[in-house]
Amino acid sequence: MKNKINLIQGDITEIVVDAIVNAANSSLLGGSGVDGAIHRIGGKKILEECQKIKAKQGGCKVGNAVITTAGNLFAKYVIHTVGPRWIDGKHNESELLKQCYLNSFKLALENGVKSISFPNISTGVYKFPKDKAAEIAVNTIKNCIQNEIQIEKVNIVCYENENYQIYRTLLEKL
Repeated sequence: MKNKINLIQGDITEIVVDAIVNAANSSLLGGSGVDGAIHRIGGKKILEECQKIKAKQGGCKVGNAVITTAGNLFAKYVIHTVGPRWIDGKHNESELLKQCYLNSFKLALENGVKSISFPNISTGVYKFPKDKAAEIAVNTIKNCIQNEIQIEKVNIVCYENENYQIYRTLLEKL
């Protein structure tokens, strides 16, 4: 199982996989950080599909996920998930973050995804504590792929060094 999880320090938009997970906002219309980069590089096709989803269901709720094609990215799909904003840890933040990973995997499996890249959901402008977010991510990913043969590779992509070091320490313990 450990060899299914890869830690990468870099830009998630440059990695060739079946699906990239986007740390989206509930409007699905782009934002800052990973979300902005995915929309900018992926192009207008992603935005158009997100606009259709927003018109149909009003966006995406925290903890949920939706899927679009990947436009100009190297992936086939973008799975947009909305992470929770950190308040104080007493507002279901941890469970909502876990749901982001679970719902992303659910969509990945439903769409035949064999390789997937995750960013560090909610640790930027949403201020989720990086070490806590990493624990939730690693434990949820590990549980999701434990008995799942369809998923061949899961990348955890860290843009910044601090998150990379936190994940590296956690993954060394596996």
